[in-house]
Amino acid sequence: MPEIRAATRDEARAVADLWLRSRHAAVPAIPPPVHTDDDVREFFTNVVLPTREVWVADSDGALVAMMVLEGDWIDQLYVDPAATGRGLGSQLVDLAKTQRPGGLQLWAFQSNVRALRFYERHGFVATRTTDGDNEEGAPDVHYSWPGSSR
Repeated sequence: MPEIRAATRDEARAVADLWLRSRHAAVPAIPPPVHTDDDVREFFTNVVLPTREVWVADSDGALVAMMVLEGDWIDQLYVDPAATGRGLGSQLVDLAKTQRPGGLQLWAFQSNVRALRFYERHGFVATRTTDGDNEEGAPDVHYSWPGSSR
């Protein structure tokens, strides 16, 4: 079973590559990334790992899932395409709930029906939708989890 742990700054490229594999494999359920692969790697190296809380699932040295927490937001949650269906996303969401017991929020693409069902199974409630108020220009759904203290 993979170990869930905090990512280290020197894993920025591996985390970015996991994100890229997952995003590319999820098309057309979600829109393709709007930034180049190199720009994504630079963003993870210079912004995400230094300034946000990043958790990974490590399977014998290979990263197979990742989650970025920023404040009370689940900013990113991706599982390697070869590792889906093993409960890694659920483990990361459960970790986020323990890290942020006062509540969480996130955005998900409306077209990603599998993710919408996943978040709803984990107690997230859709609070609003947009027609594409994001850099991909794709309709999305805002979800919130009220927290364990409420």
